[in-house]
Amino acid sequence: MRKLLIASAIAAGTMLGVSGQASAACGSVSIAEMNWASAQLLANVDKIILSKGYGCDVSIVPGDTMPTFTSMNEKGSPDVAGEMWINAVAVPLEKAKSEGRLHTVSDPITGLGEGWWLLPHTMKKHPELKTVQDILKRPDLFPHPEDPSKGGFHICPPGWNCELSNRNHFRGWDMEAKGWMIVETGSAAGLDGSIAKAAERGENWFGYYWSPTALIGKYNMQAVDMGEFAGKDNWDNCLSKPEQECADPKKSAWVKSEVYSIATDNFKKSAGKAGMKYLEKRTYPGPVMNGMLVWMGENQAEGADAAIEFLKTQEDVWTKWVSGSAAKKIKKAL
Repeated sequence: MRKLLIASAIAAGTMLGVSGQASAACGSVSIAEMNWASAQLLANVDKIILSKGYGCDVSIVPGDTMPTFTSMNEKGSPDVAGEMWINAVAVPLEKAKSEGRLHTVSDPITGLGEGWWLLPHTMKKHPELKTVQDILKRPDLFPHPEDPSKGGFHICPPGWNCELSNRNHFRGWDMEAKGWMIVETGSAAGLDGSIAKAAERGENWFGYYWSPTALIGKYNMQAVDMGEFAGKDNWDNCLSKPEQECADPKKSAWVKSEVYSIATDNFKKSAGKAGMKYLEKRTYPGPVMNGMLVWMGENQAEGADAAIEFLKTQEDVWTKWVSGSAAKKIKKAL
């Protein structure tokens, strides 16, 4: 496994750093680097493009969903959060937008979402498994590790909100009566390990996961058709609540994930029309992002390394986001 030295070069200011004078067209901009891989890639690509292509004076700051949103909303800093999952902040975000403090400027990645998944070899061997209803008729294909007479349904680790949702879905779909039991994965590593083990052994696996992620890309996992969404009230006031607060869960598709890039009003002023136009056009195709996440995992790469790999290998994607003159500057910097 090769070592990647680009990140340290950037830190030393020898390559692709924000050195030199920022052009008059763009001032100082701070970008949140969230603590998951896709957001780290986004932040570092934004840094290179805005600094090298548009002359912004860019700084990267650590981030996470709630602290970053709160800081952007209350202090106007950082200026950009590239991958903000907004279900948890929808109400205050709408207020901030209406008052002109924050702006949503793009859907950063296509194919984002949560739900239930199968491995592709299962779907190839059993093409009849097209929907959740089809799968639930065949618990025998997915034996529970502790009781093979039952089907095994893998859920999130304890403490994750999706653990609550999956337990309520389990009841809503009446899975116990259909011969299923929940597989307690215990941790993120346990959930990931159950998928990897099944994929590498050619075994069947059924359960919850989300995209974009390295595992979805590495194993080409396939989302299961969960049917119609049973309404916001069912989701907000039952499926997403603890079991004791969800007496009558209705079977439902997973709630649509709303993910945006968010910018402060300061960014709109500092980066100007060109910077805003870049963010508005900057959308990663889901398969490209999943492929990059696989690359990051295999190479133990951080966001700075992955950004350079992306810019070098995916010109046909990112050059559509920038002006011709900006593209020339970025290519020259590489």
